[in-house]
Amino acid sequence: MTTVGLSFPRSGHRTIVMNRRPSRWWYVLLVLPLLGLLYPPLYARSDPELAGIPFFYWYQFAWVIVAAALTLVVYLATRQR
Repeated sequence: MTTVGLSFPRSGHRTIVMNRRPSRWWYVLLVLPLLGLLYPPLYARSDPELAGIPFFYWYQFAWVIVAAALTLVVYLATRQR
C-alpha cells in the first residue's frame, strides 16, 4: 500500500512524501545460507584445502561471511526510512 502525504518544511516549499513498504522478495536471499549448508555430503571432504584448512571447515566459515553480507543487504533494502 502506498500512502502519500504532504510535508511543509521550514523553507515554505511543499514536498510530497511517499511511504512504501519494501518488497518481501529481499527475504528470499536469507534462505541461501540455509541451502548452502543443508546437505553436508556436498562439502564433507578435505580437498581442496585453503592455507592448510580442509574444505569442510573453510566452506562453512565462508558461509558465515556470506550470510552476514546477505543480512546487511536485506536490512538495507527493507528498512523503513
